[in-house]
Amino acid sequence: MNRLVDATSPYLLQHADNPVDWWPWSDEAFAEAKRRDVPVLISVGYAACHWCHVMAHESFENEQVGALMNDNFVSIKVDREERPDVDAVYMTATQAMTGQGGWPMTVFATPDGTPFFCGTYFPRPNFIQLLQSVTTAWREQREEVVRQGAAVVEAIGGAQAVGGPTAPLDAPLLDAAAGRLASEYDATNGGFGGAPKFPPHMNLLFLLRHHQRTGDPRSLEITRHTAEAMARGGIYDQLASGFARYSVDAHWTVPHFEKMLYDNALLLRLYAKLWRLTGDPLARRVARDTARFLADELHRPGEGFASALDADTEGVEGLTYAWTPAQLVEALGEEDGRWATDLFAVTEEGTFEEGMSVLKLARDVDDAAPEVRSRWQQVVGRLLSARDTRPQPARDDKVVAAWNGLAITAIVEFLQVAALYVSPQDEDANLMDGVTIVADGAMRDAAEHLAGVHLVDGRLRRVSRDGRVGEPAGVLEDYGCVAEAFCSLHQLTGEGRWLTLAGDLLDTALAHFAAPGGAFYDTADDAERLVARPADPTDNATPSGRSALIAGLVAYSALTGETRYREAAEAALATVAPIVGKHPRFTGYAAMVGEALLSGPYEIAVVTDDPAGDPLVAAARRHAPPGAVVVAGQPDQPGVPLLADRPLVDGRSAAYVCRGFVCQRPVTSVEELVAELS
Repeated sequence: MNRLVDATSPYLLQHADNPVDWWPWSDEAFAEAKRRDVPVLISVGYAACHWCHVMAHESFENEQVGALMNDNFVSIKVDREERPDVDAVYMTATQAMTGQGGWPMTVFATPDGTPFFCGTYFPRPNFIQLLQSVTTAWREQREEVVRQGAAVVEAIGGAQAVGGPTAPLDAPLLDAAAGRLASEYDATNGGFGGAPKFPPHMNLLFLLRHHQRTGDPRSLEITRHTAEAMARGGIYDQLASGFARYSVDAHWTVPHFEKMLYDNALLLRLYAKLWRLTGDPLARRVARDTARFLADELHRPGEGFASALDADTEGVEGLTYAWTPAQLVEALGEEDGRWATDLFAVTEEGTFEEGMSVLKLARDVDDAAPEVRSRWQQVVGRLLSARDTRPQPARDDKVVAAWNGLAITAIVEFLQVAALYVSPQDEDANLMDGVTIVADGAMRDAAEHLAGVHLVDGRLRRVSRDGRVGEPAGVLEDYGCVAEAFCSLHQLTGEGRWLTLAGDLLDTALAHFAAPGGAFYDTADDAERLVARPADPTDNATPSGRSALIAGLVAYSALTGETRYREAAEAALATVAPIVGKHPRFTGYAAMVGEALLSGPYEIAVVTDDPAGDPLVAAARRHAPPGAVVVAGQPDQPGVPLLADRPLVDGRSAAYVCRGFVCQRPVTSVEELVAELS
């Protein structure tokens, strides 16, 4: 029976025609397991996951496997991106039982959802044997199975507990976190740790803010080196832009080819901020082209941003992206082909599989002579045209609220930097103007879509697809990321409605997600009850719900002057601070917000008749300290609290600078403003 045909999840739709009698996650599925007195098999994955596809082809499309599953289990298919709460609970169980996790995740549970055996990917012979063994154990050793499940639930309940130790997230703790990151830094290849290597975007955002506050040159050097290494590596698409999920090696050469919205949003924010602080031409180019990638490849017109591009093309990893020297010559001709072979480090032996290479940038092009840059751009265009004739990876078109929030914030920051640093005389001025136009339009589309489709009866929904909102309720990261995005959009546009919407989301989060001692749960108090209520404080692939909410609370408090939101943020940060001190690689977003609070954050209001062109506005944004909020517009502009009761000075534009709600006298010159922000 096909129960997945109406799903909003492309991942579930990929399994709609399996011989497995799949159920979506639902009360009805567990009731059916109870009626039949059989265990539940919960399979968790996502559309862009390579090994999820492998297990699907090997097992879930196999008639023998389907018969075993149908006869002995109620099988539930879960998209981890739609239901991060379900994923979090069972991933904790999987890690507790096996010492590791990943996707696909395979969980066997009792009819009440209690997990008793967990794993990840199983080859078909192993999976068949496992199905048979679990069936036998359920029939002949039921008491032991139930007892094991109870022990697992107790373990994951402890792992997700709230109310632990707290500490102020103060300057010594953040200094120590930066020092620990420096000690774990890979000075040869950039980044942290070995293979597989993930883009450490949140850690680098923290280090940039730490550098701004302290002047620490090491933090800036780590960020610049890692950003350059990633941008020159195979993890970055050298033809069409966009970063892959991670590198399978320690030196960024061969990626796992899926491209995720959240990674590219956070990396856009990183490169835009690095461009603003240093003027680095590589950071400028990568920020521009990543913004273009989001707008061209992931934006859904009239909606938001799609979730991902698949790792596989027609079931083969890298089919779209890898090259041989002969293929470069065929596409470019002998002379340009050999030149491109050297530029992109394509070898006869190959860096990937079967003599294929993933394109890297082996030579500096951003500071090269104009004729070299021109040749490189022409070669890139011709290779991209040739690559476009190949089969292309599928796109996961669902719109995830939190990840769209990250993208909106990143594009706002990119647009603000581009407005500061691009002049008509720049060689890429026309290209940059085109990118800013399409990125701005895509960003506003996404914001309107979140406000008009994902907000239902005052509550946020997690996903939508084809303009239709899904059933899963928003989790804490959705409320935090979208609230932060609306605060950013308020600063860009001066429109009061975005600030109002942000406040409504934060009020809902404070009312429904709060936990004892200043912490927060990841699910609402009226959400579906699972075997444990997740409350993970650590930042992983995306900011934790707690970190995201703290960021939204800090921005909103600075924009409105309402101290209770700041107090809630400080209390929540205190619950994360002990982890920041011990494990800073898993608290980058929280540490980044901590830097903003130490800095102030500054609240900068520029009263002006020309918010787009006033030099005071440009100076405020160029020299803004870590986490500062900046608004510009006419005095007492409706819906903009920072402009209330702040008049022009002798008929001239004026900047009002406050820090922690304590304000300096207004200034009317760029020099005075820069001095106040230094």
